[in-house]
Amino acid sequence: MMTTRTCISLLNFFIYNPEYGPREGEEHKKIMFYHPDKEQLDVKIKNIGLSEAVVKFTQTFLPNKPCEAIHTQKNRQLFLEAEKDFWMVMTVAIPYTEKVVDGKPLREYHPDDVQDSVYQAVLTQAYKMFKLFMGTFYGILKRTNVEQLQHRLAHFFNRYISTLKLSQCDILDVHAGIQFLPLDKNTYLRIQCFINLIEANFSRIKHTAFLYNDHLVWSGLEQDDMRVLYRYLTTNLFPTSLDTELKEAPPSKVLLGQAVSSSHYGKYVTGPPDLSDAQNLGKIPKIHVNSNTEQTALHLVVYRALSATVCLMVEADSIPSFNWFKEIDNFIGPQLTKLASDISEQQSSRRSPSRNFSLTPVRSISQEFKFVYFNQMNLAEKSTVHNRKTSSSIISPDILRLLADINSDFMRSEFDEETIMKTSSECWVAGKKSDQREFYVVLNLKNSNLIEVNEEVKRLCAAQFSNIFFLD
Repeated sequence: MMTTRTCISLLNFFIYNPEYGPREGEEHKKIMFYHPDKEQLDVKIKNIGLSEAVVKFTQTFLPNKPCEAIHTQKNRQLFLEAEKDFWMVMTVAIPYTEKVVDGKPLREYHPDDVQDSVYQAVLTQAYKMFKLFMGTFYGILKRTNVEQLQHRLAHFFNRYISTLKLSQCDILDVHAGIQFLPLDKNTYLRIQCFINLIEANFSRIKHTAFLYNDHLVWSGLEQDDMRVLYRYLTTNLFPTSLDTELKEAPPSKVLLGQAVSSSHYGKYVTGPPDLSDAQNLGKIPKIHVNSNTEQTALHLVVYRALSATVCLMVEADSIPSFNWFKEIDNFIGPQLTKLASDISEQQSSRRSPSRNFSLTPVRSISQEFKFVYFNQMNLAEKSTVHNRKTSSSIISPDILRLLADINSDFMRSEFDEETIMKTSSECWVAGKKSDQREFYVVLNLKNSNLIEVNEEVKRLCAAQFSNIFFLD
């Protein structure tokens, strides 16, 4: 008997508006975007028509709660009404194990591998990322027309879809949290003062964000906007720019991934790649953020020195001049280099064995554990279940799915809760929700009982997350 197991894969992704093409023969006008584009038009119309029928049918039962998912044996379809009458639909294939028994093929599907909450979050994130770079659907329609909206949807999503790694999505996609950098008060005030000076000296800068090693230190954006921008920076822009620098820069000219300058280590990630070439301003993306309940378009200028990064959101009425970029470099470069060096020294001094996460079990033998922490109020997230460099999971997929299942149970309840369970692999998994904070821990305590595991979780919360949880 031979067996092979497939992965979660994308079957289609489309956006439609039922208000367009209401007459027979005009159904194709409802299609705003469809992937794969090579699909025959009849198939596109059929799939959109089926989705539209499902949405209308479910609305007869719960008018105020739109359809979110359809389960079939082979597929899972997720729905999102991103804006009024604009529906985004994603269909993924259910993984299956293919066996050959007595010369006959046999497929066993694994529907539990595809969790609604996880892939609903992926779909929501896709819309938010589009809105960050292109604006809202209705905003585009107001400025242009339907053809331009379709063009921009195709331009964005044809590239965005290629970056999706559906088989690696998990509870962190549901949270979409932000990793913050803890600093002492004096350093934090220095950074705040530095940002205030930048905004005071360069009036075109409307918002600023400061990051160090993919951790957020300061942001002047609204929380939801920073959440999406943070994901773009840490999963796309920073890794791509660092790979480019390492490939292009000679080894003797690179220090911690930064090209050496005569007076500082600052350089533009988005903006002029070479300040000696006034003809090349580089790529400067435009983003749309919420300002006074309205969306405002801004240019995103990203400047980095060593491991510190400053994101400057600049008025989008015109692209800044080359001299403006040189002034920014002269003003920010030396100060950001000094700040990055000081933060690095501070972080090194904090990395002592006594400050690392550790767990003292009931028995006097140290036990390994992994955890996920999320604060809904400020979007703070901490996790040890992924490798930071590769973003791959360091715990089994089954346990990752279990964490997402516990999270789904928590989301359906308005009350604070705790859950503890033992897996078939003899690991213990505990989940705790209290005061809009969530904590999940995986404990390798094979020979322990429920009481001992509960004591371990309490001990961990008291030692590492004091003043956070209030459940007895």
